[in-house]
Amino acid sequence: MDEPSAPPRRGKRRRPPSRRRAQGLPGTVGVTLMGALLPGSGFVWTGRTLLGLLVLVPSCVAAAYAVGMASRAADLRALIDLAMDPGRLKVLAAVALVGLGVWALTVWLTYRQARPVRRSRTATVAGHAFVLLLVVLVGAPLGVAARYATVQADLVETVFEEAPRSATIPRDVTVADPWGGRERVNVLLLGGDGSDSRAGVRTDSLILASIETATGKTVLFSLPRNMMYAQFPEGSVLHELYPDGFTGYGDPAGYMLNAVYGQVPLLHPGVLGASAEEGADEGADALKLAVAGSLGIDVDYYVLVNLRGFEQVVDAIGGITVNVNEPVAVNGNTDAGIEPTAWIEPGPDQHLDGFHALWFARGRYGSDDYRRMERQRCAVDAIIEAADPMTLLRRYTGLAEAGMDIVTTDIPRDLLPSFVELGLRMKDAKVRSVVFKPSERFSSGDPDYDHVRATVARAIDPPERSVRKADPDRARGTEGSCAWTGDDVVEAQDPGSTTTEPVSR
Repeated sequence: MDEPSAPPRRGKRRRPPSRRRAQGLPGTVGVTLMGALLPGSGFVWTGRTLLGLLVLVPSCVAAAYAVGMASRAADLRALIDLAMDPGRLKVLAAVALVGLGVWALTVWLTYRQARPVRRSRTATVAGHAFVLLLVVLVGAPLGVAARYATVQADLVETVFEEAPRSATIPRDVTVADPWGGRERVNVLLLGGDGSDSRAGVRTDSLILASIETATGKTVLFSLPRNMMYAQFPEGSVLHELYPDGFTGYGDPAGYMLNAVYGQVPLLHPGVLGASAEEGADEGADALKLAVAGSLGIDVDYYVLVNLRGFEQVVDAIGGITVNVNEPVAVNGNTDAGIEPTAWIEPGPDQHLDGFHALWFARGRYGSDDYRRMERQRCAVDAIIEAADPMTLLRRYTGLAEAGMDIVTTDIPRDLLPSFVELGLRMKDAKVRSVVFKPSERFSSGDPDYDHVRATVARAIDPPERSVRKADPDRARGTEGSCAWTGDDVVEAQDPGSTTTEPVSR
């Protein structure tokens, strides 16, 4: 009888790879922290080598790239280029958010795999709390950076166009030669006074900044809004229409400089070749030509700030501090006999919120355009002083969002890095101001434009023998000074003069 055959031998079952677990809460925290600092290393420690390497290798590559980016942080031009490039900013924000999500998931999984199988409820709660705290501490700065990058990208895209539809910007500039070989770039700064009771924007504040491109030295020319018969450059189509100066729609109010912005597009739509339907700001182009012809120098670009949003900007930087040398009315209309509802009382170093700063800059009840022009210059100076780097960093989101609503310009987007660098040079350079006031040589009602152009030419290129230091006593007694005058009578020595003076910083 055959013996029964022996059952076939089974192969040995392969044991699953060993998994390491941390000892207690301190060990779990240590492994989790290691996995947070070097993502993937925690997986390797727990025995999940393949998964760990799949995370660790990309993490090391990303860390090396981040170190390379950080080393370029000392290159100011590289940072400026990044800040002015919406495409790269959006990619940076997306990468930061995706990276943060992947990192947070890696940290949580590392904790889950490293913690002991048996643990107390207290240890479980403490472990989850540690992971949450770690993610918040690391994630908050990355989240803020992503938010700032997105807001900055939106600001650049909203305010600056790639190719502005402007008939008056220089056509011979490039990224490599942003000034087209010019020694100066001239930018018209406009304050637009919008109102719910009036259609459109009235440009009541007009300052031409003539900037030396090599040094940042700047001359500011403040022009009265009621300057009549603005001149247009010879050879321009507007000069052919108004050879004797701008006369608008026939009403004397339409002869003033601040009427050019609204009236030229209304009376002559498309006259400069680029219409509003094509995205051009015909009013700004016409006003640039009016200032160019009146002052005798080219106007390259403009920046328009609607004063209706001025309050937002001041509030976004936490207010401004100014010297108030005379009572300034809040509301009120002299012509209509409407009394002010309140007053900003005189005093040194007064901190104004956005509402009161707006009325400090625009209030004209019981005053005149020239005093208002001086207060506007002081307000701009105060904004520069208040906008220190830490303030801008803390309040950047609100400031940028306000800027998107109130600022328009024809400065091309690809020239922004060069303008930012020029602005940094301006901050450390000499800034002078020329204010045109009524005098024997100048009348806003019937300007002597030959005198105006000669004044501008001397201010830009002064003869050596005419350069003199400003008299501090005279500066203290003039309306052009932003200094506190105490109990002195605030009267200019020559209230009808064209004055040249340094800008207070």
